[in-house]
Amino acid sequence: MLMHGYAGAGVAAAHPLQFALIFAGGWTLMTVAMMLPTSFPLLVLFERMVRGRSAAAWLLAVVIFGYLAVWAIVGVGLQILNWLLRAGADRIAWPRAAPWVAAAALLSIAGLYQFSSLKYACLEKCRSPLSFLMSRWRGGNASIQALRVGASHGLFCVGCCWSLMLLMFLVSTGSFGVMLVLGVLMAVEKNFSWGRRVSAPLGFVLLAGAAGTLAAGFL
Repeated sequence: MLMHGYAGAGVAAAHPLQFALIFAGGWTLMTVAMMLPTSFPLLVLFERMVRGRSAAAWLLAVVIFGYLAVWAIVGVGLQILNWLLRAGADRIAWPRAAPWVAAAALLSIAGLYQFSSLKYACLEKCRSPLSFLMSRWRGGNASIQALRVGASHGLFCVGCCWSLMLLMFLVSTGSFGVMLVLGVLMAVEKNFSWGRRVSAPLGFVLLAGAAGTLAAGFL
């Protein structure tokens, strides 16, 4: 229900705070399952870097918190985008057009972003976790520095993967198969030098899926 934007039908209208809390919790759990594993190389390096400190565990937790906080904010934005797309599709006069028009729009957005220079720039940052840490771990308050590391890495991760995460709005949060496939694809893109070879073919597949969805909708 959350991912398909049916909130306006009742739950969100009657219990907006409850809906917001459920969405925040569900999105955060999905982020932990799909996105946090793609950042293991950076987390491992960070843990090694602060291992000798008495507050090492705390600092690692702060990095993770900063990372997840960024994705939580992005989740709200993506949900709003999802609602806007579906609201626009609802205005189309064709009978039952909304579902396939919205699906085609989401697939098109995800597919086109695979060719974006911004995505490639963010991927380069994510593929170099050591230089990323060295450029952002400076003197001063360690907790603040850890928060900045986590939030900064989260922003670059968003730049890499937000469009693929958008695809989760096409399926229910219980679609573990889709989550697994997308998680593996994002991990490959982010953590392997040859991952860049995946981006363009995946973009073509998504655009083809958008075209197929539109064609099927007109039939």
